[in-house]
Amino acid sequence: MNWITNYVRPKINSIFSRREVPENLWQKCDECGTMLFHRELSDNQNVCTSCGHHMHISPRDRFTALFDGGIFAEVAVPEPLADPLKFKDQKKYPERVKAAQKKTGEKEAMLVAAGEIGRTPIIAAAQDFSYMGGSMGMYVGNAIIAAAEEAVKLGRPLVLFSAAGGARMQEGILSLMQMPRTTVAVQMLKEAGLPYIVVLTHPTTGGVTASYAMLGDVHISEPNALICFAGPRVIEQTIREKLPDGFQRAEYLLDHGMLDRVTPRTEMREELITITRMLMGLPPQVVGDLPSPQADAPAKAANKAADAAEPAAAEG
Repeated sequence: MNWITNYVRPKINSIFSRREVPENLWQKCDECGTMLFHRELSDNQNVCTSCGHHMHISPRDRFTALFDGGIFAEVAVPEPLADPLKFKDQKKYPERVKAAQKKTGEKEAMLVAAGEIGRTPIIAAAQDFSYMGGSMGMYVGNAIIAAAEEAVKLGRPLVLFSAAGGARMQEGILSLMQMPRTTVAVQMLKEAGLPYIVVLTHPTTGGVTASYAMLGDVHISEPNALICFAGPRVIEQTIREKLPDGFQRAEYLLDHGMLDRVTPRTEMREELITITRMLMGLPPQVVGDLPSPQADAPAKAANKAADAAEPAAAEG
């Protein structure tokens, strides 16, 4: 009996039991609650196919969808001091950094890359909100300066995707000093006559909004993104008044002249191609390539010669 109970029955159950479905195959939309298949969601750049809600997307996934063929080269960023203030709250700062690196698989909160969009060479930088809230520390400042220097050296426009909760408190005043440093980096682009385009994503707040995120030649935002310095809850508690519906959201800021465009993520690539080529004085994008007439000329001549030779051969 023990042999049947301990061996045969578990073996039969394992053969006929239903396989467990991995948890990461489906994701629930935070806005409408629709269950979305992971492949369908990734193909739509993490935008809900039911209600259009824009979910979080990593910088690498964003760049894969942005650049031609998903091909880009990372731009090296100088490494700052690891823990300049020896900061410690509930955890030591280096421990938080290691946890964020393990969670995101990235070195820091910003990724800088070079590549082409619609055959237009650009430099792009993107913040990752999953990495300690995309907070602006010394590395982020170094990354923006490196992106600006690379853009000036190669004569390319800079496209920056912002997503941050503000300055990184673990770096104190050194974090706040990135505001003037990044402002100088943006000025380098302006003096070189190169476009600086900012795409504000959800959320963009604090010192990031007060510096490089609002210094672009063109400001585009994803739908319903929160864009502010202080959050609406803080403002309500300070002035003790009810704020308008949608206050500090992208559509509200567009209506009040703070933004140039609000563009869905799935249409962002085409929008950026059009704007960058326009600002660089380039002709409109060639959507489809046709074969050169000169390349087809020998083949057409050979076909005509063959057609002319067929009647002569028939008469002979």
